[in-house]
Amino acid sequence: MSAVHLDGQRQTAPHPGAKRVLMTAMTFGEKLRQLMNERHISQRKLAALVPCDNGHLSKVANGHKRPSPGLVDRLDELLDAGGQLRALCPEKRNDTIVIRRRQVLEMGIAGVAAGTLGRISPSGPVDPELVEYFRQQLPGHYRADMSLGPHMLIPTVTAQTDLIRHLLRAADTLVRHGLLEMGVAYAELLGWLYQDAAALEQSGYWRTAALEMAHRSGNPQLVSYALTNKAMHAIDEDDPGAVIDYASAALADESRLCAKVRVLTLVHLGHGHAMTGDRASADRSFDRAEALISRIDDDYPWANACRRTPHYTDAQRATAYGRAGDHDNAATTWDRVLGDQPTDYRRDSGVFRARQANSLAAAASPDPERVVAIAQAAATACGRTGSARLRAELIALPAHAARRNHSAQGRELVEIIGAIT
Repeated sequence: MSAVHLDGQRQTAPHPGAKRVLMTAMTFGEKLRQLMNERHISQRKLAALVPCDNGHLSKVANGHKRPSPGLVDRLDELLDAGGQLRALCPEKRNDTIVIRRRQVLEMGIAGVAAGTLGRISPSGPVDPELVEYFRQQLPGHYRADMSLGPHMLIPTVTAQTDLIRHLLRAADTLVRHGLLEMGVAYAELLGWLYQDAAALEQSGYWRTAALEMAHRSGNPQLVSYALTNKAMHAIDEDDPGAVIDYASAALADESRLCAKVRVLTLVHLGHGHAMTGDRASADRSFDRAEALISRIDDDYPWANACRRTPHYTDAQRATAYGRAGDHDNAATTWDRVLGDQPTDYRRDSGVFRARQANSLAAAASPDPERVVAIAQAAATACGRTGSARLRAELIALPAHAARRNHSAQGRELVEIIGAIT
């Protein structure tokens, strides 16, 4: 009998008797290294295919760490070992169904869409590697959101979030707490995607679901993060009292919070104060947030916009000034934030540029030609991402530029906005 291996060559399986000798004489690590040599695949490449950390795989291959059942299955599959690796590392099944990474990849996410989650038994243990699998997906979702916008991501993230919530019923305590963290992160991402799509009812549902999972986890970082996102949702509902209340609740035990969560919460508290016209309190909140940026050093995979966005707190401050009607200070701050940064067509860049254009259009000394140029770039980003938030910022432009609506630039601006509405 022959099989096709990773190098594309067809090889003949060993005689069953010889296989039994090898399996009893060799350790798991030795057999793993032998198969890697036979298949001409490096340890680093194999780690990338799993995927798992190369250092972790090295410890497994050298017998310094016992592999999880999920990793054993994955290695046996990738190396076309025909069960040889599984036989060297038997599982204790206790008549239950082990929920493995491979099950999730093959049927879990697709199963959600087809309504077949029940095919994954909630009675068996959940492979701990699934927590890492969901964790590894998050950065890619965040990057895709900036380029693709909400509508293309919502189905995928919904399926994964529903799957996480399903797996929670079968997971033991340690794995369950890891899944709860991922559940909060994915539910908050969904809340954001729906908010960006201007679907506030659905956004509110997922914000509440995230807060429930955060409380269930008992993790103060997650609870405060979820409360902060409730504050973000309240901004779009134009409810400054709720913004301040949620943000204040998130800061109730501030000494226990990491710098990143404190930054996010203080920024939203600043927005709440700005919405009420309390400029002094808003500036104090933004100043406190700015002082904490350099101290962000956690390894949480969620809520890293404040770390990856240049001039994050100043961008939030400029947004708050614009919402409060202080367009001159908003325009000055946006110039400092955006400066000579090249124009790109990602959603967040488009939103910032649109807000800059609104401030420039409404300032005491407007710059109509610059407003039109910025609006054109932002409109392109809007067309590519389908962001309702970005569209709303652009639709507000003609009102701010009302003094020049009958000029050449005013007519061009109306045409730009008309193309996206």
